[in-house]
Amino acid sequence: MVRHLALCALGLLFGSTAPAQTPKTLVFPPDSPRWELEGQAKAAEYQGRTCLFLDGGAAVVKDLEMRDGVIDVDVATPASRGFFGIQFRIANDGAFGEVVYLRQHKSGLPDAMQYTPVLNTGLIWQIFNGPGFTGAVDIPRDVWFHLRLEVRGAQAKMYVKDMEKPALVMNDLKSGIQKGQVALYVLTGATYFSNFTIRATPDAPWERHQPPMPLGTLTRWSLSPSYDALARNLEHPLSPTESDAIRWQDVEAEAPGFVLINRYRESPHPRVSFANDFSKRLEPQPGMKVVYARTTITSDREQVKKLSIGYSDDVSVFLNGRILFRGRSAQNFRDPAFLGIVNSENDAVYLPLKKGDNELTLAVSELGGGWGFICRLTDVES
Repeated sequence: MVRHLALCALGLLFGSTAPAQTPKTLVFPPDSPRWELEGQAKAAEYQGRTCLFLDGGAAVVKDLEMRDGVIDVDVATPASRGFFGIQFRIANDGAFGEVVYLRQHKSGLPDAMQYTPVLNTGLIWQIFNGPGFTGAVDIPRDVWFHLRLEVRGAQAKMYVKDMEKPALVMNDLKSGIQKGQVALYVLTGATYFSNFTIRATPDAPWERHQPPMPLGTLTRWSLSPSYDALARNLEHPLSPTESDAIRWQDVEAEAPGFVLINRYRESPHPRVSFANDFSKRLEPQPGMKVVYARTTITSDREQVKKLSIGYSDDVSVFLNGRILFRGRSAQNFRDPAFLGIVNSENDAVYLPLKKGDNELTLAVSELGGGWGFICRLTDVES
């Protein structure tokens, strides 16, 4: 199985064999037997250097695991468009871990580089964006430049060219994996790598730096198993018989309020027909999955509350067995350049609450890019 972003199964590896008291720098030349090359990956010569060539492939360091350490590598890419980067702390045959990557075609833009966790084979870049996840950087074309990744506890820093100031500070690594494999990968766009080294560093304390949970966030949910989305009518609520038969799993939202379905359910990876042809956006998408999420809202009186909601990729909102809203926010769905970034202010639904307990149920469907939602409940302004 090819372990890179295109196939979502990212099987990567890294482990330290150096003595803990005297960590040393491990050097991996392109012809090293320690490389496991997958997909379009091979040793090559480029601009006078012996190097690794990747284009829709991965180069995995075999028999090695890393907790904390420093990864250095030189990169050159003649491609005008692409995705290339470093996978680290990858576990469970690529199902979980961390990825940081650059986009040639986004050079200089706020999302020229991005960090995303990998959860159950899903890269959830639509959910985590902004400071700590995306950053602007100029990406040279057809010129060798240096990348350095420093991983320390639950944080990491990525340096691009300038080794004094990090281009991206990852203040809270989200996968929860503390030790795992390492690899170079390229989703697409010819890219060359040379002078790859790894240096283990002493383990730092594991300290999460999470944002606050805003007031009104709905944090306690129960999740159903995943189902074939095309086999269900997503405009119809679950019947009492269906709901009673489900083995619901209780989960907690993660600050600032995301329920990461990817953390609990394996991610689907369908071939989305409208990804490259906007005219097909209303076609059924075989392989799309849906999970139901429910919670209880207790109201002291009959009233209307505002539910601010962000989701990926589609959602149906049901209150007390009645549908109130149906939204679609998949990448490329609303327009060909639409990314489907999740934020609690994406949409709003006004909930007519009865006095007592009210059951709120979401049907959240996924195509790719991150499976989850965020809900905040506030008073309606008069």
